[in-house]
Amino acid sequence: MTHIRTPAPPSVSAKLTGSQRKAGIEQLGVLNAGAMPTETVLSALAVTDAGLSTQEADRRRHRFGANAIRSHRARMLPVLLRQLRSPLLLLLATTATASFFLGQRTDAVIIGIILATSVGLGLFNEYRAERAAEAMHDRIQHLATVIRDGTARSVAVADVVPGDLVEVRLGQLVPADLRLLTTTAMQCDESVLTGESMPVEKSVEPVPAGTTLAELTGCALMGTVVSAGQGRGVVVSTGGSTVFGRLALGLGKRQPDTAFQTGLRQFSMLLVGVAAVLTIGIFAVNVGLHRPILTALLFSLAIAVGISPQLLPAVVSTSLAAGSRRLARRKVLVKRLVCIEDLGDIEVLFTDKTGTLTEGRIEFMRALGPAGTASDETLLLGMVCTDATVRDGSVVDGNPLDTALWHTPTAPRESAGRYSTIAVLPFDHRRRLVTVLTEDDRGNRLVITKGAPETVLAHCADLPDAAKALLDNEFQAGHRIVAVATRPATGQDTLGVDDETGLRLHGFLVFLDPPKSSARAALARLAGLGVAVKVITGDNPAVAAHVCAELGLPAGAALTGPEIDRLDDRQLSECLSTTTIFARVDPEQKARIVRAQRASGVDVAFLGDGVNDALALHAADVGISVDSATDVAKDAADVVLLEQDLQVLADGVVEGRRIFANTMKYVLMGTSSNFGNMFSAAGASVFLPFLPMLPSQILLNNLLYDASQLAIPTDSVDPEQLTRPARWDIGLIRRFMLVFGPISSLFDFATFGIMLWVFHAGESLFHTGWFVESLATQTLVLFVIRTRRSPFFRSHPSVPLLVSALAAVTIGAVLPATPLARDLGFSPLPGGFFVALVVMIGIYLALAEIGKHFFFRIPKPVAPQRVRIPGHRIHRRAAHFTTGRS
Repeated sequence: MTHIRTPAPPSVSAKLTGSQRKAGIEQLGVLNAGAMPTETVLSALAVTDAGLSTQEADRRRHRFGANAIRSHRARMLPVLLRQLRSPLLLLLATTATASFFLGQRTDAVIIGIILATSVGLGLFNEYRAERAAEAMHDRIQHLATVIRDGTARSVAVADVVPGDLVEVRLGQLVPADLRLLTTTAMQCDESVLTGESMPVEKSVEPVPAGTTLAELTGCALMGTVVSAGQGRGVVVSTGGSTVFGRLALGLGKRQPDTAFQTGLRQFSMLLVGVAAVLTIGIFAVNVGLHRPILTALLFSLAIAVGISPQLLPAVVSTSLAAGSRRLARRKVLVKRLVCIEDLGDIEVLFTDKTGTLTEGRIEFMRALGPAGTASDETLLLGMVCTDATVRDGSVVDGNPLDTALWHTPTAPRESAGRYSTIAVLPFDHRRRLVTVLTEDDRGNRLVITKGAPETVLAHCADLPDAAKALLDNEFQAGHRIVAVATRPATGQDTLGVDDETGLRLHGFLVFLDPPKSSARAALARLAGLGVAVKVITGDNPAVAAHVCAELGLPAGAALTGPEIDRLDDRQLSECLSTTTIFARVDPEQKARIVRAQRASGVDVAFLGDGVNDALALHAADVGISVDSATDVAKDAADVVLLEQDLQVLADGVVEGRRIFANTMKYVLMGTSSNFGNMFSAAGASVFLPFLPMLPSQILLNNLLYDASQLAIPTDSVDPEQLTRPARWDIGLIRRFMLVFGPISSLFDFATFGIMLWVFHAGESLFHTGWFVESLATQTLVLFVIRTRRSPFFRSHPSVPLLVSALAAVTIGAVLPATPLARDLGFSPLPGGFFVALVVMIGIYLALAEIGKHFFFRIPKPVAPQRVRIPGHRIHRRAAHFTTGRS
């Protein structure tokens, strides 16, 4: 352990004014602090080894603001600006304003009302979704351990201030830029900043001035992960002043798009491209036909707005917000709404065994000597050998195995009390051992080592022949085993790793953690969802294989930590397809396995609940923890299960896929009937002596249609659409548009013929007839497109969706008979029209159903995996450093 005593700063620094302190801290910087002795840094920050006082910390919090990079507060103005950033909407509003002052006031007012209503719908739904995300974020607290008023306490990461003394441990994110004061075998994973995968060893020694960031060994940087050991440091920079903060802010506040969001953007650009071609073409044709330029422009822009997916962001936001509420009811808490999409993409789940596949209630069974006979002394030595605190005959903050030992009814607590601990080598995941130097009440000193049997046996001499056979039998029975070994320590006062050699095996401690009764059904359900479950455990591979066999999980091959170390990345990747169990692995190996699986092109989730799982949680596409997990694991996770049950996780996967499926319903609607109707309008404007529909009527049609689609998030999804991950395939969407768009247009032109040749319609009646028909067909075809099954017979829409769709069609049919008809340019329709309308709708829906059957008759493969763009990991980790207050 490297330790620098932190003296009180000189009196001159204690007299620094607030402005002087702030200036000094801002000028210090982590690069400068790393080159200074610790005493100089502490003096500049006016802090003692007792830390800041509470009052001083509050003053600095007020001066420097929150230790945060972003705010997650929902604000209405940015949401409103997002609604107004559509160039088409702005251009249409400008043109309508111009037409108002040029005499076409009625049309201009109607267009303005429709635009305002459309923007209002989007604003209401997106703002409500952001409020849901804010409420969800407020339920997650990120904490850091600081020294204030001489005592350690947990505070919100956002409340860490320059000058705070901060303690960091294995698996934790460093909460700010720190100049290290003490370290114990400390290493940090700085790949998020430097790209280097190897952890960096840390010390307290200053580095030469001008040292690069990657060689800044005397500092721990915000956003990096403590991969080994622990340390204490003083905060020299917070928030946007840190190295990580400047990098994250340099990437912009907007997080990189996920594959889901990228698909939305590609789809929108597809329709915008089509709209641009139609708009320019229609405008040119209408001007060529000597129609008023302003009218032609309004009509062209209305067509563009009609084909653009205006409310798609609102539909997606509403789906995600509703999904987060449903997941919360099912005991799944997501930290970011976008995590719901990620859950649906999961193809491989790595999970720990304890508590997930097993009951998580570890029970001590028996203590055995090397030959297999009962041994009370082995139990006694196992209790004494602990790195936990023993108080009043009970272990405090001990691991589950130590807790089970001390709580067993036969535990010799009184005898264990006769031993005092002189030195401890704490357990770590590389050594897989804990060693203590003890002294009994007679003054006899003894080194006791306890840990993984394979490791303990490797440090022992003269092993009995029966020991290995005994060990194998216990492993095959699915029992967890801890080996205990000793050696004399006469006159010894200190303890080092070299003392863990030349040991004598004393025996074994046998524990039982039975398989969880509900896990078998959960594993079967995940398999049905196309999620491959693999076990990563610190236990013996035989024990893991026994549990897998009990639960019906195909064991496949097994790899151990030492075997993984002998493989390069390519060889490890090749082994992943046939390996189900990864045993005796340390935290870095867990993270390496996860990274290798992600590199194979699939989306990976990791479920863990311990400090040793934090690195893998950060490495996965979706990090998942449980409510009973350590703070470090919950902090590293994207999703927290309020109940440690794989069924709950399966609910999350289903919800993510359900949201994607419902979003695709809106997308496919936009590429079929909506596109077809706008294409029909473009075509009709060429041969008709008047516009096929007035600009205000097109916008009203689009508004009623979009409003009906806001109920899509409530719709049910067919089970077969949930059995595998679904990703954006812009090629499929384009093909769908080319198949179903013409079908929609075919019936539009049939309507044109009926209106002109059967009802001999004039301009107003023609507008009315096509308005009603186009709204009915493009709205009702949803019931065909929403399912791959036969609509209404084998798949039923949700009640809200059914009601909203029928309401939109009814409003469209009734409007021509209301007092608003004249202002909107409508005329009453003859009764024969509605007979023809019902027939056309029936034929249209039947033809769409036939087309759907042939289009989807061959299942399409899952689209290629997402491509991570630069900055993705930085933005994801930056979510840790957000605040809802200033």
